[in-house]
Amino acid sequence: QVQLVESGGGLVQAGGSLRLSCAASGRTFSSYGMGWFRQAPGKEREFVAAITWMAGTTYYADSVKGRFTISRDRAKNTVYLQMNSLKPEETAVSYCADKAYGWGWDPRGPYDYWGQGTQVTVSS
Repeated sequence: QVQLVESGGGLVQAGGSLRLSCAASGRTFSSYGMGWFRQAPGKEREFVAAITWMAGTTYYADSVKGRFTISRDRAKNTVYLQMNSLKPEETAVSYCADKAYGWGWDPRGPYDYWGQGTQVTVSS
């Protein structure tokens, strides 16, 4: 019911910046919040940041606080992740996820819909 398409990934040097976008379509009116996750090679998928659509309340993993900023454009049904001061160990596939209105909300999950992912590569 909700389709998510990530974009904005690419190759940057350590210390550089990237801005990821997640465009949502379909039954977006039923979406409560959006999250960003990443999965590095050989590691588990980890929570990065989340935001609610109505109030814009934000949540961040400790590892990215002060460097990353999540935001949303309600008119465009798009969520962004500004990533600054990137580190080589943050090379990963970044995924956008949607949480529909339902029983409850935990910014760390679970989520109901997932995008295909976009590759972020940080070179040293």
